[in-house]
Amino acid sequence: MAAAVAELQGNHAATNGTFSETFYFLTIPLMVLIHAGFLAYEMGASRSKNALASGIKNILAFAMIVPFFYFVGWWIYWAFPTGLTLSEGAMGISGLAYANDVALPWSQYMGPNLDDRASGVFWGAFVLFAATTASILSGGVIERIKLTGFVVLAIALGAFVWILAAAWGWHADGWLVTKFGYHDFGAAGVVHMIAGFFSLGVLINLGPRIGKFNADGSANNIPGHSMPMTLIGLMLIIAGFWGFLMGCVIVPGEAWSWGTEIEATIYGTPMTISGMTFNTLMGFAGGIIGAWMVTRDPFWMMSGALGGIISAAAGLDLWYPPMAFAIGFIGACMMPFVASFIEKRGIDDAVGAFAVHGFLGMWGLLAVGIAAQGYPAMFGEDVIETSFMGQLVGAVTMGLLGFVPGYVISFILKVTGQLRVPEEAELLGLDKVKVPAEAYPEALHPSVSPAE
Repeated sequence: MAAAVAELQGNHAATNGTFSETFYFLTIPLMVLIHAGFLAYEMGASRSKNALASGIKNILAFAMIVPFFYFVGWWIYWAFPTGLTLSEGAMGISGLAYANDVALPWSQYMGPNLDDRASGVFWGAFVLFAATTASILSGGVIERIKLTGFVVLAIALGAFVWILAAAWGWHADGWLVTKFGYHDFGAAGVVHMIAGFFSLGVLINLGPRIGKFNADGSANNIPGHSMPMTLIGLMLIIAGFWGFLMGCVIVPGEAWSWGTEIEATIYGTPMTISGMTFNTLMGFAGGIIGAWMVTRDPFWMMSGALGGIISAAAGLDLWYPPMAFAIGFIGACMMPFVASFIEKRGIDDAVGAFAVHGFLGMWGLLAVGIAAQGYPAMFGEDVIETSFMGQLVGAVTMGLLGFVPGYVISFILKVTGQLRVPEEAELLGLDKVKVPAEAYPEALHPSVSPAE
């Protein structure tokens, strides 16, 4: 009898392990859809003379982030949750010694290992989060940034800045979590807000596209060459977002899980995929409807779909579904006005990256503080609870951690002449001077803009 029970237990453990491994493995191709979406979205939002150049920088940034995240980024996540002291946190899964054990490139966990079925797929999911931050930056800066400068910025954001934010606010030992009760289930702050505010810092130094603003400060619309491509890209981003959110779930029953009975957040608090599904779809719908009511513009409607999910993301494990709808609706209604405000400041954010990701990421964090305060912020008994003040501290931290590096690094690139392409290249089109191929060799999509 004992042998039969042991065999059943072993079979159960093997089955659960395979499920867990497959679950996280599937997040990776789903999140690749995000980048297929960003590729189509940004190429469509560019004029035809810049379409391929916009695509190339996305592809190259993705590829460059992977090795940097392997050698440095993963180690940062485990080394710095408690701050910059490299000390171990209460859960014992952080600090210098722990990071050296599990995340140095020559660690036994950082390559093929028959006794370790989780590290590679966890690392892969985090790499895709990192690449997502770079893609968010990519949209705002299309049509005038140098490829080399963009790659430097993308690596800094994806392999260093965002993962430090994740260590602080998306880790059970993170100081924002343990000291302030910060809650950010779907990474509204640690991914979207970080990338949006980083982009804002870059855009200030990059400057607007030629022809965007008139002498009196009024703005001209510079439409992309393919609205259908842009809309399809945005829908692919939405499809990929399901993989993004899957990567935020800790499945039960493994050595690294918080328990054996129910899914958990990254903080160890209980949640269900069922509840996440209710709230994701409700936030999505609220975002589309809110943006449609304010603008009637298909571009903003699809941006509103993404913005609705981002607005609800921090509390997707907590909301009653109509609340997720309302939060997504409110966020999407605010989004076009934020984009207009930024434009009136003389900042040319080509696709509204700050409004959709930076501002709505912040709104999502504060919404938890307003409507979901009082829940336990982490695993255990007698633990700190979520609060408006904790969410506000988290939002301020994310804003500064995103904006300051983005501004400083792009300023250095600007001073050294590595940030922006020459005026002649911008007027001619980056595809002509930077890409050995033509997007439309039959010239079916001539570019027309105030600059020409």
